[in-house]
Order: sequence, then structure tokens, then C-alpha cells
Amino acid sequence: MNPVTPTPGSSASKASRETKLKALRAVEKRRVRVRRIAITIGSVAAVSVVALVVTSIVLTSKPSARPSAGSGNSAGSESSAGSEIKGLTTFRNTAGHVQGPVTYDQTPPVGGPHDAIWLNCGIYTKPVPNENAVHDLEHGAVWVTYNPSLPAESVTKLRARMPSTYTVLSPYPGLPGPIVLSAWDAQLTVSSVTDARISQFFDKYRNSGNAPEPGAPCTGGLDAPGRL
Repeated sequence: MNPVTPTPGSSASKASRETKLKALRAVEKRRVRVRRIAITIGSVAAVSVVALVVTSIVLTSKPSARPSAGSGNSAGSESSAGSEIKGLTTFRNTAGHVQGPVTYDQTPPVGGPHDAIWLNCGIYTKPVPNENAVHDLEHGAVWVTYNPSLPAESVTKLRARMPSTYTVLSPYPGLPGPIVLSAWDAQLTVSSVTDARISQFFDKYRNSGNAPEPGAPCTGGLDAPGRL
């Protein structure tokens, strides 16, 4: 008896096709799995190389030397400005906007509640409102006050020492000394317009991070009487 040859539509032919498809699917799954493993291994290797390079850099890098206070670069200047100023007094005040007059603990005030409108920085020939001037201190300005009895020649020299921005100069009746420099939470009294500590105070406190809002506007506010 001759064997029976399966016809194209027979069940044997279908079974053969399904077997081949299963085999192909199995091969594709293995290939995908191998590719994923290879990608994972490659990623781990790359990360390891980066970590090794970074570790090598950190271990071999030498720390930079700190500049001395007398060096001529900017870091040295900051160190010099940050040194203690003889006769400096510091305080701790809170900030906040209020309406109306404020009774301050310091003369002149160096912080505390103040008017919502700041005083325009500049030179004034008449006393300025405490509440507006304190707002300037909050913005990083230095307020230089002098006794109204200070000789006119000394006042002229004091004006010449004022930086062009973030400073206020004004007379102040009842001042505890000839000249008082005030910043937020810091104050210095000097007796002479040639005192070297005036420049030191400017360097340390003018627009410094000691103020609550350094760099905030010092113009566009209130022009008090007597502004030049």
C-alpha cells in the first residue's frame, strides 16, 4: 500500500506550519532577550567607567589654596572686607512694613519695622524720615548720618567719600557722635571724615548679604526734602 501524501489543506500541513511559527517565535524571543541583556550589561559598564573616572579626578585633584587677606584678587578683597571693624556694633532686628511713626531701639535705627516706601538713595541736606531710611537699609544701603554741628568743610569731604549708589547721607539731630554709619543690624561711630573705617564699613555692608533684601531698588521711592 502506498503512503498517503497530505494535501495542502490537510490538518497535517496546518500542524507543520504552526510548529514552524512557534519555533520562529521562540527564536525571536531569545534574540530580544539576548539584546536586552547586552544593553543592560553595556549600560552598567558605562556607568562603572564614568564612576571610575570621577573617582580618579576627585582623588588626584589638589585643593586650591585660600588667598590671603593681603592678596590682590577679588577673593582677597572680600576677605579684607569681611574682617572685623574696630568699634563696630551689631544688633538683631526683624523686618516688616508698617504705617506711621516707629520708635526704634537704636539711634539712628539699624533695622526693624519700617515704611512700605523706601527713601531714594542720595545726599540730603535735611534730616530724613527714619521709617523710609530703614527700608533702604533692608535693601542693602548704608546710611551715613552726621551731627548738624559738623563743620561745613567736613560735610563736603564726607560727601566726596560717598559711593554713587546704595548710600544715604543726611544730618541727624541728637546723634550720639560726630558721624555714624548704619547698615542693617550694624553701626559704627567715627569722629573724623578721614577715618579709614568709613571705607571698611562701605566695603563690608553696602549691598551685602547681611541685609534682608540686598540689591532691591534704591531709587523710584520717596524723595525727602533737601535731596541734592
